Amino acid sequence: MKVVVQRVSEASVTVDGQKTADIKKGLLVLVGIEDADTQEDIDWLAGKIIKMRIFGDENDVMNCSVQDIDGEIIVVSQFTLHASTKKGNRPSYIKASKPEFAIPMYENFVKALEKEFDKKVQTGIFGADMKVSLLNDGPVTILIDSKNRE
Repeated sequence: MKVVVQRVSEASVTVDGQKTADIKKGLLVLVGIEDADTQEDIDWLAGKIIKMRIFGDENDVMNCSVQDIDGEIIVVSQFTLHASTKKGNRPSYIKASKPEFAIPMYENFVKALEKEFDKKVQTGIFGADMKVSLLNDGPVTILIDSKNRE
């Protein structure tokens, strides 16, 4: 799994003119799923994201997690995170999972985050044409690949 974690002052997702998610301070997490992903990847990422200390403490040092600041989370599926740009100018998405595999994995990822977070996680709608709005705070943007745990 690949994720892009963005620290936000606010974020929202709109589908067909209706907001499906709307948060203030917290994390916007874009997630891309491939067929090689497992529950182990989900659990590792969920723990990593919830505990990641990327929010400022009283001295404005990044020492606090999203839990520590009582923040919120939005998760948005994004198959384009698995784009291959090796050949030509048109990205290939061959590594991105098909919905039959990706949807249950996405739902399990959201559940794992909620379990770690002990709080509801908001989402977009898998496969929909989503309009994602965010105010990146910092900016702080972290890329994590569960297959490259460095």
